[in-house]
Amino acid sequence: MKLDTVAGKKVLVTGAAMGLGKLFAERAVSEGAAAVVLWDINETTLKETAAELAGRGGRVHHHVVDVSDRDAIAEAAAAVRNEVGDIDILVNNAGIVRGNRYFWETENRADIDKTMAINSLAPMYITLEFLPAMVRGTGEARVLNIASSAGLVSNPRMSVYAASKWAALGWSDSVRIELEQAGHAHVKVTTVCPTYIDTGMFDGAKGFWFTPILRQDAVVDTSWKQMKAGNPLVVLPWTSRLNKALSGVLPIKARDLFLNTVGVYHSMDEYTGRDK
Repeated sequence: MKLDTVAGKKVLVTGAAMGLGKLFAERAVSEGAAAVVLWDINETTLKETAAELAGRGGRVHHHVVDVSDRDAIAEAAAAVRNEVGDIDILVNNAGIVRGNRYFWETENRADIDKTMAINSLAPMYITLEFLPAMVRGTGEARVLNIASSAGLVSNPRMSVYAASKWAALGWSDSVRIELEQAGHAHVKVTTVCPTYIDTGMFDGAKGFWFTPILRQDAVVDTSWKQMKAGNPLVVLPWTSRLNKALSGVLPIKARDLFLNTVGVYHSMDEYTGRDK
């Protein structure tokens, strides 16, 4: 069933202090969500965002959470349930990227653990905190997982990031199928796979063939609409769907030649990213 609005729903957004997360939270407030819960590790910016959204009339709660820490997730989730009750709409948005080097040039091996923990494991642990109540309930519920087009095709100079998003995509869509198989039609999972977005996380990355850097407001607008509609997979832009389709049918050497020629394999050559 389509969800026309999140009015009266309780919404939790991770990575909510800025970028996509803040925009998702703004959508929830503007539609009259009963409660909007913000999670982020950046305490200063999180407080500013929470105050701004509360000033717009939102019932806003915020928690400083390191989502790479499973115990911190459990503690924050318990606090959320105590404050607002069960969550109806979960937006797993928090993510990090480390790139620009070849894998064997990795200097800080902790970056591997952190990338996998935040991009792959955190959505699993966070969803596990709130999905059981969604399943037990009868109202329309949603899980929106922000993955990446890096989870659709291989890409050099971002191997660990790509691995984390392959994992996130595989897990997310599998949970969607499990819910359908078990007959819980009121709970729907939407996985979003965008290319590079202008949030600052991908500063220095280059767009490629018919694939400019995406505008964050456009990504949020599409993702939000598709989440409410309960659609399973959102790939942005259309060229990413084409690249995935060609990757599935072309021999590997031909695939590599194509993706190299259109610029995918060199899109991270000059990546800098925002300050950590």
